[in-house]
Amino acid sequence: MSALPDAPAGPEGATRCGVDAVDVVRIERLLAETPPGDLLKLFSAQELADAGEGAGRAASLAARFAAKEACAKLFPRELALGALGPTDFSVRRDSYGAPVVELSEDAQFALGRNRLRSISLSLTHDRTQASAVALAQADRAAPSRAARLLYRLLPFRRKVVLDNLRRVYGEVVDDSEIERLAQAHYGHLGRLLWEFVWFPWLPQARRLAMVRVENLEALLTAHELGKGVLVLTGHFGNFEVATAAGLAQFPQARGRFHFVRRPIRPEWLDRLVTRRFRKAGFGVLPKRGGLDAILDRLAAGDLVVFPFDQHANRKDGVLAEFFGYPAGTFRSLAVIALTTGAPVVPASSWREPNGQHVLRFEAQILPTEHYDTNEAIRLTTRSYNRALERMIVRRPEQWWWVHRRWKPWPERTRRGGT
Repeated sequence: MSALPDAPAGPEGATRCGVDAVDVVRIERLLAETPPGDLLKLFSAQELADAGEGAGRAASLAARFAAKEACAKLFPRELALGALGPTDFSVRRDSYGAPVVELSEDAQFALGRNRLRSISLSLTHDRTQASAVALAQADRAAPSRAARLLYRLLPFRRKVVLDNLRRVYGEVVDDSEIERLAQAHYGHLGRLLWEFVWFPWLPQARRLAMVRVENLEALLTAHELGKGVLVLTGHFGNFEVATAAGLAQFPQARGRFHFVRRPIRPEWLDRLVTRRFRKAGFGVLPKRGGLDAILDRLAAGDLVVFPFDQHANRKDGVLAEFFGYPAGTFRSLAVIALTTGAPVVPASSWREPNGQHVLRFEAQILPTEHYDTNEAIRLTTRSYNRALERMIVRRPEQWWWVHRRWKPWPERTRRGGT
């Protein structure tokens, strides 16, 4: 049976349903004809272990395979494009014995991209057939009263915010959800401003308690290569609080992190931000004209942080897909990574509902090799944009939607005229 996307929301907010059935004899034949090692291409090691070795093994795996197919049917667009498949989902049992779906990185992105919060499973089988139902729960933004008020009273770049959100989510949610996301974003901006004011006055112990650092191993593993580290990030959460308080938990990192950034307007604000960065133990490198300084820091084994989510013009950038649309993107990060071999580690931050901030590092992104240097730069830059997409959909209301990310890309000027 096929999925029923965009079905009316049920009492628990379910918006999509996928159903699939599998003949047990099909899986029996698969088990008889497939080498054990090749089974791992279809089932996870945990799924194979949970199915056991007894007479019910084929029926148990048939139910799991039906669940994979049912989950994949929740995402018809990604399935048609080949961006997602049944093997991106696996089934385990929780402590109560209920089936729980585990998602690959691609499936997690598809979940966030489609504004879905979670997937619930129901499995059943007899001696001849197994079936599964996958139910997706909608992820609804819940802006506070203060956020809704800020959205109404401060229309700063409201049209830009709404246009950007419609570009990314307009095909999967209605305008009411787009507006709720925009309201939640304005609430985030309000908290961002408040935290900027009072954070410097907090006692050190309270600052350290504000932030949790996740997956630091990814950063340490990359740093062990001895080529320095390029940290790919964007305007997520409150990056000042997350980095200043998060990395302060590791005194050995002081003086080893350097932020590449443009000057901020007005000038007094730029001086204030720069002073606060340096007081926290971070270096500041200019985005324009700072290549030699960046290379020096990498050669010294330091970590250079690149905000990578703003528009780049033709002189500085390359046209690379971002959420399905071409966007001018800085080429410098890919050029440096391809030239020096320095690993690129994505990082993002967000604020939890309880007010705690999270700073998370992701696995290293390897550059894309190509005989054409320009194509290698473009493909590598696209992989960086893809990493940004994955981090944005995790907490979309806390990304910088006020920026005009998809500006027009002018045609190349011809010599002797325009």
